[in-house]
Amino acid sequence: MQSGSSRYVIAFNGEIYNHLQLREQLEAINQAPTWRGHSDTETLLAGFDAWGIQDTVERTVGMFAFAVWDRKERMLTLGRDRIGEKPLYYGWQGHGNNAVFLFGSELKALRAHPAFENKINRGAISLLLRHNYIPAPYSIYEGIAKLLPGSLLTVSLQQREPRLWSYWSVPGVAELGVANPLSGNADQIVDELEALLKDAVRQQMMADVPLGAFLSGGIDSSTVVALMQAQSSHPVKTFSIGFHERAYDEAGHARAVARHLGTDHAELYVTAEQAMEAIPQLPALYDEPFSDSSQIPTFLVSKLAKQHVTVSLSGDAGDELFCGYSRYSRGANLWRKLAAVPLPLRKLTAKGLNSIPTQLWGGLTALADYLPQPVQLANVGHRMQKGSVVLASQSPDPLYLGLISHWHDPASVVINGYEPATFLTDNAPSIPGLSDVQRMMALDMLTYLPDDILVKVDRAAMGVSLETRVPFLDHRVIELAWRLPQSMKLREGETKWALRQVLYRYVPKELIERPKMGFGVPIDEWLRGPLREWAESLLDESRMRNEGYFLPKLVRRKWKEHLSGQRNWQYHLWDVLMFQSWLEHQ
Repeated sequence: MQSGSSRYVIAFNGEIYNHLQLREQLEAINQAPTWRGHSDTETLLAGFDAWGIQDTVERTVGMFAFAVWDRKERMLTLGRDRIGEKPLYYGWQGHGNNAVFLFGSELKALRAHPAFENKINRGAISLLLRHNYIPAPYSIYEGIAKLLPGSLLTVSLQQREPRLWSYWSVPGVAELGVANPLSGNADQIVDELEALLKDAVRQQMMADVPLGAFLSGGIDSSTVVALMQAQSSHPVKTFSIGFHERAYDEAGHARAVARHLGTDHAELYVTAEQAMEAIPQLPALYDEPFSDSSQIPTFLVSKLAKQHVTVSLSGDAGDELFCGYSRYSRGANLWRKLAAVPLPLRKLTAKGLNSIPTQLWGGLTALADYLPQPVQLANVGHRMQKGSVVLASQSPDPLYLGLISHWHDPASVVINGYEPATFLTDNAPSIPGLSDVQRMMALDMLTYLPDDILVKVDRAAMGVSLETRVPFLDHRVIELAWRLPQSMKLREGETKWALRQVLYRYVPKELIERPKMGFGVPIDEWLRGPLREWAESLLDESRMRNEGYFLPKLVRRKWKEHLSGQRNWQYHLWDVLMFQSWLEHQ
């Protein structure tokens, strides 16, 4: 679309929730064009004409990726929303005068260009094995990057090296928020949080197409649905996924919340056969290797929702904003205890743990069946491996990296592998004033949230033409959450305290209080059963040797241990399998 002045031309993906207010601001200063329609794209362009690109972006509430061509300056600007809900890839391909600057929301769009070089980044494979995703700014291809959330980029034929800068950042918001906590008593702060969440939900419910919400029955999605239903004149359409394996099934909890709130609820119980049908579609959906196994139920619940609605709200980001993950407090408590032990002694102990053969850990696991329940050693080998990494940590950052890693030395599994710097390693940000728990939350908001959670939901939903919206990621909510005193997030061992108080105004406490489950799937069982033949084909030793990306012996050892039941390597194996499946589809 072209701006009223004809200076700017935009390609835009996303949603600007406050664009009607932006139109009012433009009209108030007599800078509004003669409106040709009602789209937020036209509003953005009018803002660019009146205020410039960055000033306009800073006024927006929304999720977006855009490319703007400035005809006057002959300059291309790329922009991405504050937290990274929408994807944007870019990079130069080709050489000399034949070099081309490519950009797009999907890697498959870049691959379609004749100049695309298709070189796989072995550092990105290493990062995938550690995290189950490829963190920004890296992509699976050499020379192609992801634009970091909250960033703008300019490039031109005169300025061929892209210039990048942040217009909004998690470290900046976290530091400012913690330094300026909200004042008032607990009830007043909960009132303020509820009012802002209601407004964020109300804005995101504005749609000229059918709208609904994902509902797991947990705190985050239940809060979003409760605030939707409180502001809706008809039953909100809600959707959940169930599993026949009881340990993974939350559908009954979602059903109870839906019944209490009076929503129009639909659910789907997932079988291994349905998962099998979804797996071949994952490489095309995700465009690059991605191995968070909850991608399967996310895709299936998106398919379910698309049968009824075109837009679905989600409860994602509540854990990162309100201290929902148990690993935050566990990690901080562990570091306090470890820091009291001299580092040389911890390193020596870690070395001793690593020297114990895998077979012996397997024997200990077998003995666990004869031990009393509280003493049983669940997946003891994996815990000891992770424990050895944690013991040798020199500060809270590497300890946290150890806690959240899959493969602890992923570059050793990849032929010619190496591990590029990330926000969790050599590029770790300095954020003064944060406690260890708050730092873990901020690091997750920089990495795990945009590169795993939001990627998982966006690609799965877009694959079935469903638009997802995340009210917790309204940047006003993020900024308020960082101003909440930490005691209103984690109180006497209870996580997400302030958010719970909002929810309990709509849903009885007894419907919500239960151990956190997450959105997992029984991949461990499926790999030993219905997925075994598929996995065996992808992990074939001669196949891996011919492809030249993984050291077959290391992968095969984990596969055999998993099949025997000695160890549960589901996450490690799924990382490799998702790369192998992606490679097969290239």
